[in-house]
Amino acid sequence: MQEVAEVFISCKKEVHYSREQMLPQPALVRVISGGIRIAAADRSYRFFAGDTILFPRDQLARMSKLPLNGQSCVTISVIFSKYRLEQYYKEIKPMAERSHEPIIFADHLLLQSLFNSLQPYFELADALPADIAACKVEEAICILRAINPAADGLLGHFEVPGKLDLVTFMEQNFRFNLPLEKFGYLTGRSLTTFKKDFKRAFNTSPGRWLTHKRLELAHYQIVEQRRKPSEVYLDAGFEDLSHFSFAFKKHYGYSPSQFSGL
Repeated sequence: MQEVAEVFISCKKEVHYSREQMLPQPALVRVISGGIRIAAADRSYRFFAGDTILFPRDQLARMSKLPLNGQSCVTISVIFSKYRLEQYYKEIKPMAERSHEPIIFADHLLLQSLFNSLQPYFELADALPADIAACKVEEAICILRAINPAADGLLGHFEVPGKLDLVTFMEQNFRFNLPLEKFGYLTGRSLTTFKKDFKRAFNTSPGRWLTHKRLELAHYQIVEQRRKPSEVYLDAGFEDLSHFSFAFKKHYGYSPSQFSGL
């Protein structure tokens, strides 16, 4: 079944913190005003008005949308569906090997033209009609490849993740609150194989290990960095503050707010 190409605008008047994101397909984001912060496993990025970024698929991150200087955070996003990309690359060989790193584009007249042509549509609706979106997605692919052939490394490859070293991956990504099925997929394993390999590698269950690692991180941030529990629970991988406080007190014998003096 054909996937629907998507082009949409986002406007956040207040600071907005996303939960875990794992893009199933590559995405092109243009910051119109305000700023965004991307926190990946091993690094963080900050982007501001005029920046254009192509994000890879199957990468874990959290995004913060930040109003700046009295202006809302406004972004335009183009999502490249697998169907659209496969159709485009059916007879075209990618000019770059597969990559997992975001590509930051210097401002370019072709990019300005693309996003300027999109903005009037959003005065009518918050998403383009499917037929117009499909044309704009193909236009975006052509522009990105013309400006930087390395874009093919993110757009022109469709392999599922290969089997990764489980210990290294989990140590780098435990703070992302994902279902075990997603952890399995990203390490190139079925859920059953993931649980079996995890037990062999860590001598405990994924659930116990993840809770312990997240509590260790939160404890360090509260005790050593003097951060508030409300500031750390999402970063540490917990879904809500009350669940975090309960788990923290059960593990350490005192509540996180008690230690931080809040």
